[in-house]
Amino acid sequence: MKKQMLVAAALIAINPAAFAQTGNSRPQPVVQPLTIALPADKPYPGTMQLKVDATDVARGIFHVHQTVPVTKPGKLTLLYPEWLPGKHAPRGAIAELAGFKASAGGKLLSWTRQPTDVYAFDIDVPAGVKSIDIVFDFLSPTRTTEGRVVVTPAMMNLQWEQVSLYPAGYFTRQIPVQLEVMLPDGWTGAAALDGLKVSGNRYSYAPTNYEVLVDSPMFAGKYFRKWDLGQNVTLNVVADEAKYLEASPDQIARHAALVSETVALFGVRHFDRYEFLLALTDELGGIGLEHHRSSENSRNRDYFTEWDENDSERGLLPHELVHSWNGKYRRPDKLWTADYRTPMQGNLLWVYEGQTSYWDLVLAGRSGMQSKEMILAEWATNAGFYSAQPGREWRAVEDTTLDPVIAARKPKSFASWSRGEDYYNEGSLTWLEADLLIRQATNDAKSLDDFARIFFGGRDGDWGQDTYDFDDVAQALNAVHPHDWAGFLRQRLQTPGQGAPVAGIERAGYRLVWRDAPNVYDRDRMAQAKNYDLTHSLGMTIDKDGVASAILWDGPAFKADIVNGTKIVAVDGVSYSKERLEAAVRAATDGKTPVRLLVERGGRYRQADLAYHGGLRWPHVEKSGSGPDWFDRLLAPKRVL
Repeated sequence: MKKQMLVAAALIAINPAAFAQTGNSRPQPVVQPLTIALPADKPYPGTMQLKVDATDVARGIFHVHQTVPVTKPGKLTLLYPEWLPGKHAPRGAIAELAGFKASAGGKLLSWTRQPTDVYAFDIDVPAGVKSIDIVFDFLSPTRTTEGRVVVTPAMMNLQWEQVSLYPAGYFTRQIPVQLEVMLPDGWTGAAALDGLKVSGNRYSYAPTNYEVLVDSPMFAGKYFRKWDLGQNVTLNVVADEAKYLEASPDQIARHAALVSETVALFGVRHFDRYEFLLALTDELGGIGLEHHRSSENSRNRDYFTEWDENDSERGLLPHELVHSWNGKYRRPDKLWTADYRTPMQGNLLWVYEGQTSYWDLVLAGRSGMQSKEMILAEWATNAGFYSAQPGREWRAVEDTTLDPVIAARKPKSFASWSRGEDYYNEGSLTWLEADLLIRQATNDAKSLDDFARIFFGGRDGDWGQDTYDFDDVAQALNAVHPHDWAGFLRQRLQTPGQGAPVAGIERAGYRLVWRDAPNVYDRDRMAQAKNYDLTHSLGMTIDKDGVASAILWDGPAFKADIVNGTKIVAVDGVSYSKERLEAAVRAATDGKTPVRLLVERGGRYRQADLAYHGGLRWPHVEKSGSGPDWFDRLLAPKRVL
C-alpha cells in the first residue's frame, strides 16, 4: 500500500491537473503542427509532366506517371484535389488511388500520408534531385455501388483531378503542367485544352496551368461526332453505338440557336472557344458539370433518335453553358479558392446555381430547345413541390447551399422535412419573380436580361474569374431598377417560414392549379425514372415494383407509418398495380373510404389504411384572366434572326 501511495504521489507531482476535480486521468490534446504550406501566388519552378494511360478499358483502370520538378532536398508535399469547383463539396476520389510510389533516378523514395489530411503525401527528396517521378493507378468504379462509372466499352470520361497531384504552397494557376494521354485504339477524344498533337492513339497538349487542366476534362469514345455551332462553340458527342449519333439538321440548328441566344443575353463570350462534351449513354454514369470552356453532359442514348420524347432532357446543355458566365467567370468570393485543399463556401449558390437554373429554362425556350409547355410545367412542378414541403418552415433556402457538404447528396429518409439542394429550383422561381417585377415596374423596358449584361458581362474573351458578394448582387439589380433588392433576397432566400414561391408565376399572368393528370414535365420525369409520383395525394413516390420512397413528412403515407423501402403488396386485397392504386384513390373521394394497402417491410406484413380523400393531384399552371402573357414575352427570341 505504501508503494502504491508513493507512485500516486509521483504521478500527481508530474501532472497535478490529471487528478483535479474528479480524481480521474484527464489528458491534454496533442497539438498537431501545421505542416502544409498555404498557397502563395508565385510561379512554381518548372513544369510538371502528366502521362495517363487510359487504354485499360476492360478493367477501367487509369495508369498514371507524373514527373514533378523540385529545387531543394527535404520534404515535398503533394496534394490530391479535394474541394472541386462545380461540386460544391469535398468530393476528391482519393479512395480510388492505389499503388502510389515515388522515385528519383530509378530509386524509390520514402513517403508518408498525413494522418490529419489524407489527401496530402509527404515525400523525402534527397539532395541533388531535380525531379521526382510519381506512379499510381486510379481504380475507377466498375459498378454504381462503387461510385460513378467513368469507363465503358464504348466511352470514357477523363477528369484530370482524379489522375494527378499537385505541389502544396502554390496557387494552382501558378503550377505549369503538360499532359499526354493514351486512348484505346480507334477512339477519339475531345477536351478544351490547347496545342493538341495526335500521334496514333497518343494525345499530347501544350503546357497549361494546373487550374486550367482540372477545368478541362476529356470525353473519349469509339463512336464520336462533332458539329460546329458557331461562336467558336463545338458540340462533341460520344455514344454507346454509332446509330445514336444520327442528328437531324433541325436538332443541330436548335443547339446552335442556344449558343446564339446565350451570347445575345450576356453580350460577350467568356471563352476563346467552348466545347460541349456530350455522352449519349445508358452505361456511363450520369453527369452535368460546368467548366469555363467546356461542360461534361450525359443524356439518354436516344437523345437525338427519339427527340420528340426527350423534351424534358434538353435543359441540361443550356444550364451548363450559362455556367461559363455564371459560376466560372463571375463566382461568389467564398467559392473561389487558390487551391483544391481550401474549403469552399456556397452561401451564394442561389445566384450561381439558382439563376443559372432560371436562365436554362428561358434560353431553352428562346432557342427552341424546349417547348413553352415543358418549361411552364417544370416551374409548376417545382412550385407545387415547395407549396407542400414542410422543411421550409425551419430551413431557409440559403442554408440548403450547405447541403452538398452536409449530406454529400446521399438519399435521405424524410427529405421533405430535412430539405435538399433547393437553391437550384427555388432559386429559379425567385429569379422568375425578380424578372417579372422589373418588367412590370418598367413597362417591359428593363428586365433581368439587363442584369445579366451588367453583372455577367465585361470584356469579351476574358476567361479569368471575377468574384462578388451579396451586396454586389443587390447593387447590380438596383442599377437596373431601384428596389429594396437586399430585403427582397434576404426575405425569400435567407429567411425560413416563407410561403410557396408562386409570385413569379402569378406576375406572369398565371396561377398554380391542381389536376388529376400529371403535367408534361412530371409525365416525362416519371417515365424516365420508372416511378409514380403521388406526392400531392398519398404523399409518396412508388417505383415500378411497388416500393415506396420520397415519403412526404406528415402526409397520408407518413401518418400510416409507411417509410422509404416499404413495399405495397396489395390494394383492397388484390395484388398491387398502378392502375388498381389509382382506382382506390378515386374511390376514396367519397370522403369515407380509405385507401387500403397491404404493405411489407423487412419480411413483416400489415394492413395500412390511408385516410386520404382528395383524389389524384398534380401541379399545373394555367392562364388567369385576360391580361398579357408575360411568359410569351420572356421566352421570345432575342438574337438577330
